[in-house]
Amino acid sequence: MLTKLAVFAAGLLCGTAGVKILASKDAKKVYSHTTAAVLRAKDSVMETVTLIRENADDVLAEAKAINAARAAEEEGTVVEDCGSGEDECSFAAEDCVSETEAGAEEEAAADGKTE
Repeated sequence: MLTKLAVFAAGLLCGTAGVKILASKDAKKVYSHTTAAVLRAKDSVMETVTLIRENADDVLAEAKAINAARAAEEEGTVVEDCGSGEDECSFAAEDCVSETEAGAEEEAAADGKTE
């Protein structure tokens, strides 16, 4: 029984001393510096996560464009570069008529009307 009481008293003494040490100005300074370091690390990690998300969004957008182009190609749609600042434009194959074909059709229609 005496040993149990001695162990309890030693634990109480260590606990009290520990609280005093943890509440000291030096310990608070260590806590502050540690917390500041953790916050800096958090900011760095968040910047990295943001960069990775942006890159992943770019990859996803490019993959969707590739799949859209492939699907359009399978449907008989031609994907051409507009040159108007947009990445890609889609034109249906039957809607694409060259100027010479359009001119020939107009001439044929005009010849048919005059006869």
